[in-house]
Amino acid sequence: MNFLPFTLHPLPCASIMKIIIAIIILLIVHFQYRIWVGDGSVAEIDAYQQRLNDLKKQAEEKRQRNEALYAEVLDLRKGQEAIEERARDELGMIKEDETFFHVLE
Repeated sequence: MNFLPFTLHPLPCASIMKIIIAIIILLIVHFQYRIWVGDGSVAEIDAYQQRLNDLKKQAEEKRQRNEALYAEVLDLRKGQEAIEERARDELGMIKEDETFFHVLE
């Protein structure tokens, strides 16, 4: 007894295999596209890695600069010698009883 209003004819085995192969090929093409061109592609990951390396380098340079500034702040807090040295080097100041000789080469 047939309860369906239509009859189902099974597809030949070769037709099913052609459909499965076509689906697999489409999936491979889709995934290859995503790997090479789409979001998260190899080129995009390389660009992100380069950007990350640049940012790490900048952060390291800023960290070293901050350490130098912190050391300078400690020196300035410690004593008069650092202040005197900075005044001499940057402002050209001299003490009251000193004589300044400027040598031209």
